[in-house]
Amino acid sequence: MEAKTARSELTQSAIVDVALEMARLDGLDSLSIGEVAKRLNLSKSGVFSRIGSREALQAAVLDAFEKVFQQEVILPALREPRGLPRMDAMVRAWLHRVEGPHGNCLYVAGAFEYDDRDEAMRDHLLDGVRRWRATLRRTLLQAQDAGQLRADADLDQLIFELDGLFTALVREVRFLRTPDAVDRAWTSYRRLMAPALVPGALPSTASSPTSPA
Repeated sequence: MEAKTARSELTQSAIVDVALEMARLDGLDSLSIGEVAKRLNLSKSGVFSRIGSREALQAAVLDAFEKVFQQEVILPALREPRGLPRMDAMVRAWLHRVEGPHGNCLYVAGAFEYDDRDEAMRDHLLDGVRRWRATLRRTLLQAQDAGQLRADADLDQLIFELDGLFTALVREVRFLRTPDAVDRAWTSYRRLMAPALVPGALPSTASSPTSPA
């Protein structure tokens, strides 16, 4: 029984992995039980019995994406001191991630897929984006508490511009294929943060997103 359960869990993980790669390449709306089954050489009923509906598959893919995002962007940054060092580390990891072969962001791409739809998948995407923005806000508040950001800094404006920078970078890297897009994005980040810094506080010191943290 335990061996059967382990095989079932392994198969479910493989289903989600394949579906996540499909979504990265072609979008969440491209997902289908039949295509996933074909790629894994499984029956449609076999995929359905482990995942459920197409909507459940999409939700599982978003959950898997968020887990990877947490592991690659947020958790490593938590090793840095609170405030600007942690913010720098998160932004650096995010920029570096977009350049990778699996760097397409489902939060960015999915927002354009589902922006005008009133359905559960839009709500699921929206929850993920709001969690990411909440992480940015929490880190900026910690920078204020540490005396690194001005007390009157407009955090809503900073978050708005940071999120806009991330969205623009995905297009620059993955659609326009601009060679130095990540370096330009890092320069934009430093310029964005500069007016909010407390004079004499530790600035964003790394000269490029690939510099050691």
